[in-house]
Amino acid sequence: MLSKDKYYLKLSQAPDLKSPKERRIYRAFEILPGALAWITILGVIFLSWYRPVWIAFFIITFDIYWVLKTIYLSTHLRASYRQMKKQLKINWMKKLEKKKDWPEIYHLLVLPFYKEPAEVLRESFQAIIDSDYPKDKMIVVLAAEKRAGQEVQETAQTIKKEFAHKFYKFLITTHPDDIVGELAGKGSNSTWAARQAKKKIIDPLKIPYEKIIVSCGDIDTRVYPQYFSCLTYHYLTVKNPTRTSYQPVPVYNNNIWQAPCISRVVATSGTFWQMIQQQRPERLSTFSSQALSFKALVDVDFWPVNMVSEDSRIFWQNLLYYDGNYKAIPMNYPVSMDANLAPTFFKTALNVYKQQRRWGWGVENVPFLFFGFLKNKKIPKRIKWHWTWVQLEGFWSWATNALLIFMLGWLPLYLGGDWFNATLLSYNLPRVTRTLMTIAMIGLIGSAIYSTLLLPKKPKGKNIVNCLGMVIQWILVPFTILVFGAIPGLEAQTRLLLGKYMGFWVTPKKK
Repeated sequence: MLSKDKYYLKLSQAPDLKSPKERRIYRAFEILPGALAWITILGVIFLSWYRPVWIAFFIITFDIYWVLKTIYLSTHLRASYRQMKKQLKINWMKKLEKKKDWPEIYHLLVLPFYKEPAEVLRESFQAIIDSDYPKDKMIVVLAAEKRAGQEVQETAQTIKKEFAHKFYKFLITTHPDDIVGELAGKGSNSTWAARQAKKKIIDPLKIPYEKIIVSCGDIDTRVYPQYFSCLTYHYLTVKNPTRTSYQPVPVYNNNIWQAPCISRVVATSGTFWQMIQQQRPERLSTFSSQALSFKALVDVDFWPVNMVSEDSRIFWQNLLYYDGNYKAIPMNYPVSMDANLAPTFFKTALNVYKQQRRWGWGVENVPFLFFGFLKNKKIPKRIKWHWTWVQLEGFWSWATNALLIFMLGWLPLYLGGDWFNATLLSYNLPRVTRTLMTIAMIGLIGSAIYSTLLLPKKPKGKNIVNCLGMVIQWILVPFTILVFGAIPGLEAQTRLLLGKYMGFWVTPKKK
């Protein structure tokens, strides 16, 4: 259990605080990201009418910034792809065998699921079985939800019958649905499962916590053959393994050939962003499937049980708990996951939007982090300022950049009045903007190339038309980054601004 002075590590929203003063401070931090986004958007609209010349120069400057940023990110994407291909060619088990203490390392796999079909679970388990790390060093916890009903229990028993005997230990847990203070979701389920594993397996066997690496991800995550040996090698060679999270690259391509074009573009764009982040470790936090030391997990009292974005929150909890002495390192090694797929195109599009909004709800970590910075005086100021900038700039860009580029850039022409439209600046603004955006869109060629390089083997029944579609689909990017990027991101920040807190939405899995 955490000490009383670390109470802020368990906060999820302003109402959790008993002190009116602290509640107001936390609430101000909740308002901040959305306020910055809306001030930017409304400010551009207002100044397009009141000071169109100012906004015209701002738009041109911002477009230049966007072109430079596109070049910068494209360079990182290229470097990340090369590094990932290099990592895949390495014989990690051979490198690991040179470390004399590697047989002492156990892997605890926490696999929470809700109502996913047995086929999804089976494919993920088979990928683990096919990996090269010894299975007699793996403790697997299949974490079911009581609220999902009896069918889920039958699915868990089916998987146990097929795979349990292949691991060192196998445990099925059922997360209760009536625990006060918990939010129904992945975080609360994962925490229940890990605590049960600690109580029933790890502590009775007296396995040292620092000798256990915990992996927790979505149930559709399929590991590549050398994932665990790669992870173990990183764990044994990093400077401070128990104060480090280990982040692979989530590649959303399990069902990419079956998914519609909208889903493919959004999913692959997400993969690209995570690849880019691997090349910027100073900005890297945890996302989706990741790993950390069991010691660190126990120290911070496991994942949060009362919030949505537990996958990133666990990183921020550790950063605050260890007084800033915590980091996430890029593995540059992939794991594969599902893209959104539903029975109809419209339902798929709706699910894509909901998933992006849920990811955008990661903005709830901003007030948590900023409030923690106020409470923890031991964290160096340079670390506080660094992460403050990274978080605010990241969420501000998410909610505003696409809107500024594709919607608001033309406003001075419509709101600036006759006198502005008679100026040379008014005449050149659309031409300059169009030229700069054309240059920026050249980056789509690179996206198309790398998306095809990441594709799994073409399944039977797919022809040349399907292959061409994988390239042509990238003309949808201006639409997807606006409708499935900026808008759900802005909605999430607006909900937080208004105190309309979100619950956990489970992404449906369909084969």
